[in-house]
Amino acid sequence: MWARRYAQLLKDSGLAASSVLSQGLQAGPMDVRGFISLAQCLEQPSLLHDRLCDDYRLSNDPGAARAYLSVLHQDLALSVLGPLVLRLFRDGQAPVPSPEHIVLVPRNQMGTITSHWFMAPGQPAVTEATFIEQTDRQVTQWYPVFRKAFGVSPGAYWSSTGLGLGAPFSLVWNRLDPDALCQLAQQWLETFRNDSHRFIDWIPAVVGDQNAAIPQRKGCCLKYVLPEGGYCGTCGVYRKQRMAETVNHRHRRQETEQ
Repeated sequence: MWARRYAQLLKDSGLAASSVLSQGLQAGPMDVRGFISLAQCLEQPSLLHDRLCDDYRLSNDPGAARAYLSVLHQDLALSVLGPLVLRLFRDGQAPVPSPEHIVLVPRNQMGTITSHWFMAPGQPAVTEATFIEQTDRQVTQWYPVFRKAFGVSPGAYWSSTGLGLGAPFSLVWNRLDPDALCQLAQQWLETFRNDSHRFIDWIPAVVGDQNAAIPQRKGCCLKYVLPEGGYCGTCGVYRKQRMAETVNHRHRRQETEQ
């Protein structure tokens, strides 16, 4: 149902969903043997903490460690959940994000400068309804560990999760009717029983002179406090300011069109 609704939304604007979604998918490493899995990190949180401390030399800076863990969770959402939802919308089926098959590739491997999560290829695909149910169960089960062991805030966890789940809509944020895109994106997040829809607002906006749809998060991933970090376009730090500017822009546009 959701794949068809998304495809129809794009078709109404002259876009082919299969082409758009395929362009958003990138191949991960084919051989993931030897890397620690998400399942191992959830069972033994010190593995992930120690890995980050080794990669970024954070042993004497617990605040920085918490920020890196929060950003790493965002990468989990964008690098694993996002591509799986793209496949679901393209093919009508996709694998479930199984923690046993999600691995952490450390920095300076695979040409990366930061650690990244990848899901091992070749996992069986499931139907749309099963994907929604089991993915919802997985991210809900991961939450207590990320919250208690890694210190990731509820707003950061669920807003990053929402960004990953909303990946198909982010692909076309400035290519469709903003109101229709925001409505369908928000409805999609609300199909999950977790709190991601409470921490993401899809809002129609004007970026420059262009109509757009923006996923506005209510929680911050803390990337801005890291040396190589910065403010992202969905950052909740400037949420009130951005929301006010969006309303003003839309009012001015409507007055011009009348």
